[in-house]
Amino acid sequence: PAGRGTLFCVCQRTLLQMSAEPPAGNTLVQALRAKLARDCGEVVVHETHISWVLLAGTQAFKIKKPVRLGFLDFSTLESRRHCCEEELRINRRLASALYLAVVPITGTPDAPCLGGEGVPIEYAVQMRRFADGDLASARLARGALSAAEMGSFAAHLSAFHEFLPPAAKESGFGTPVRLNRDLDLLFSDWPAAVDAPALDALRQWFARCKEQRDRWVAQRAAAGRVRECHGDLHLDNVASFGGKLIAFDALEFDAGLRGIDVVSELAFVTMDLRARGHAGLAHAFAASYLEAGGDYDGLPLLRTYEVYRAMGRARIARLRAGLSTAGAPPASTYMALALELAQPGNPRLLITQGLPGSGKTWITQALLGVTGAMRVRSDVERNRMLGRDRHSGADSDAVYARLLEVARISLQSGYPTIVDAAFLQRAQRSPFAALAAGLGVPFTLLQCTAPLDVLRARVRERAARGQDASQADEEVLELLRTRIEPLTGDEAGRAIVLDTSGGTVVPALAREWDRMAGGITGKTDLETHP
Repeated sequence: PAGRGTLFCVCQRTLLQMSAEPPAGNTLVQALRAKLARDCGEVVVHETHISWVLLAGTQAFKIKKPVRLGFLDFSTLESRRHCCEEELRINRRLASALYLAVVPITGTPDAPCLGGEGVPIEYAVQMRRFADGDLASARLARGALSAAEMGSFAAHLSAFHEFLPPAAKESGFGTPVRLNRDLDLLFSDWPAAVDAPALDALRQWFARCKEQRDRWVAQRAAAGRVRECHGDLHLDNVASFGGKLIAFDALEFDAGLRGIDVVSELAFVTMDLRARGHAGLAHAFAASYLEAGGDYDGLPLLRTYEVYRAMGRARIARLRAGLSTAGAPPASTYMALALELAQPGNPRLLITQGLPGSGKTWITQALLGVTGAMRVRSDVERNRMLGRDRHSGADSDAVYARLLEVARISLQSGYPTIVDAAFLQRAQRSPFAALAAGLGVPFTLLQCTAPLDVLRARVRERAARGQDASQADEEVLELLRTRIEPLTGDEAGRAIVLDTSGGTVVPALAREWDRMAGGITGKTDLETHP
């Protein structure tokens, strides 16, 4: 819907008024609760301003309230049926194991029957129940949410986005007009005067970026990157179920809040991780998402959408003042994060050099969460561009050209950037040094080394696992050994030399990159430890 109500749609459904008892005036919910309790034991009812959720045994039943608000209309039985069916449809895309059916409620309000014969008097979305402790937010808070799980979820989210068809151009979704309207609405009638200084600074930041932002947003929409996403993808809407993380409770009542740039959805997750004190996990999640789908063209807008999402959650937190927040960050945290994200980035470029098995990918993966860098891998891009088992000279030229393009996008977007490739030849390395010089950002080379027997053993082990993007076997290793061109004097002065045969203290490596990027030159052999 158009108008000011759009502002509140993303998060206002989270203004929870949790209750063990339904309101006395709702005969249907009370009667249904009593009926379920006879079969399942205790039934817990959670109430929001737009729905009731009855938790009964292993299942949950969500009933929409007959309300009409500025951003939704559930006032008729037909509208509630339609939105139940929409909720089932859009959530089955990511959470088919949770969402079971739309169930008619028949009988009378005093004696309702789930799925019985007769004319429906109401509808419910039937779902499988999971424990509150299985929410991603709860698991993160108790230190039980692993980087590996989040990496798998990032890859799954990327695949989901790639599967979706682009939004129709006539919808107007994801356009500069739509985004600027939503930004205007976000700033209007802010509920707390205490935020006025921050709001003024953020308003100015958005205004300064507007011209360039509009171009990027329009380019993304024209490229088909606006799609029917989840729409409300924060960590309270992600849960562990069946051994993996799944997203649930997508926005069913406003297609315009689902019809967004996919990078806006990515930004919701990364922003929420940052706000909850896990910036490293946010960086790694973004890198995993981009590596999975290759959508590096979204990087210029990632920070914009993170600021927007942080402000949206801050506004809702202000509106929730006095209500239980269930461990969610306070408004002040979100506002501080929005201001932090609006600061200039710290772009700098690091490229690797080393033979297969030298540990480039492992080392750079560990650096992501520590440094906030974005990474692009030659093995992944080669497979994406050319398929597997392609190692000809012409193929390598095309891959390195792609790596250079991605590095430019990432650096110009303000991110520390890591390019993970062999870079054995000077002709491969020099364009990246020139890119850094042209953009005025520091350039560092990470040379990974290990004894030949270690390299061979690692390559054999990797081939036996068959799970890595690299297809380099021992034959390729022996071939590439003959093609190494030593670093020039200038390159050596910008190099960190790392023997990876022992363990590496990643924070120390990150500090060394900081030191080198700060303009201190001289070849450095970084100490490693088992």
